[in-house]
Amino acid sequence: MQAVASPELSPALREFLARPSHQLLIGGKRLDAASAKTFETMDPATGRVLARVAEADAADVERAVAAARQALSGPWSRLSPAERERLLHRLADLVEREAESLAQLECLDCGKTIREAKNGDLPLAAALLRYFAGWPTKIHGETIPVSVPYYPGASFLHYTTREPVGVIGAIIPWNFPLLMAVERLAPALACGNALVLKPAEQTPLSALRLGELCLEAGLPEGVVNVVPGFGPTAGAALAGHPDVDKLTFTGSTEVGREIVKASAGNLKRLSLELGGKAPNIVFADADVEAAAKGLFMGAFYNQGQCCSAGSRVLVERPLFESLTAALVERAKTVRQGPGLNPKTQMGPLVSRQQKERVLGYIEGGVKEGARLLAGGEALAGEGYFVKPTVFSEAKDSMRICREEIFGPVVVVMPFDSQEEAVSRANATDYGLVAGVWTGDVKRAHRMARALKAGTVWVNCYHFVDAAAPWGGFKRSGYGREKSQYAIDLYTQLKSVWVDLN
Repeated sequence: MQAVASPELSPALREFLARPSHQLLIGGKRLDAASAKTFETMDPATGRVLARVAEADAADVERAVAAARQALSGPWSRLSPAERERLLHRLADLVEREAESLAQLECLDCGKTIREAKNGDLPLAAALLRYFAGWPTKIHGETIPVSVPYYPGASFLHYTTREPVGVIGAIIPWNFPLLMAVERLAPALACGNALVLKPAEQTPLSALRLGELCLEAGLPEGVVNVVPGFGPTAGAALAGHPDVDKLTFTGSTEVGREIVKASAGNLKRLSLELGGKAPNIVFADADVEAAAKGLFMGAFYNQGQCCSAGSRVLVERPLFESLTAALVERAKTVRQGPGLNPKTQMGPLVSRQQKERVLGYIEGGVKEGARLLAGGEALAGEGYFVKPTVFSEAKDSMRICREEIFGPVVVVMPFDSQEEAVSRANATDYGLVAGVWTGDVKRAHRMARALKAGTVWVNCYHFVDAAAPWGGFKRSGYGREKSQYAIDLYTQLKSVWVDLN
């Protein structure tokens, strides 16, 4: 069922979208691309052009990296930790002030629902800024008592310091454009780095708006630079640039491998959040109603376009039929439509290419013999909509059970023992997240220990917080964003010896 009638856009968003083109942000200035090229970004709910954006390539990345390097030797490097804290709080204030227009912008550019944007993305973005605003005054080293075996009786003062890494390159995906930008920007700035941000070509607008808010907050020119463009040009130039000290990337495992190769030139530091194929496991003693809601949320939140999507549902056999039926019923009654409509429960996929990719996986699942219980086709009308799709009678070897689809597709399969559930859940190249539903607290802890994933949710799903680390095992990447562990990613440790003899 397609929702209709969307609310009026905020005046601030109307003004932003009315620009004839959206320029790069380099060194505190809006600039055209060196090539003068632009590209179109689309409204996925209609398939129509939303805005034109300057297309960065290697020459523009060169300018942005130079601006970031210059900023590191300017006023930014001389700000006290307390001043960095105030700037981040000011930026959080601006994000909260602009929450309505930013949420609407996310709906238009990537298709998410206004409820998800306003209740999820925007509050978490502000929380991330405030969490990391508290860190600049708490980033410190320590003194270490040292003994030198080959110099008996000597006296030394030894201490460590944590210093900024330098120029950070950040390549972010299209499923949570603003949130992912803030997730990288906040710790990078808290630690005193400068940033070159390349948003996904499908969703460049909120990152550009965030860059403008950084300037309004008082961040010195060049500290945050935004260069929208395409992966093979702007992304590759940033990943391989010899003056970028660290790269943080969220995206597919395939592109992650290319990032690793490109980074080898100057051995830049990397943190990678890559793909997922998460198991969501329900035992017979689980709260059935809570599990049914959690399975739906796990599979279909953000149209299933989450690296953490619980797309492999494993249900203990006594509950299999009833939970499968509950999931199918929910899938068949979802209200789909433009994300701006507050009644919409599921928006479109981000692009025509993604829509075709998801439909291809659905067709492949049917051909391989899986049973289609709900969905399985595009929604009639304009836009990039795919109906929420539920499969059963699938084998673990099928592509729909092994590969990341990144769309509203879930496979429900029965299991008969805890050992079987663990074995099948872990039989994947990925290890980002997993879910467990059980009324047995001992089993819950045993499962959390046994599952090979960076995050395990027990009797809940898709909960995140600025203070909780985020990252994966195996081919889901390495490094931990959010939390105190992100400070390790964006600082480098220096060891100092002072001879007191």
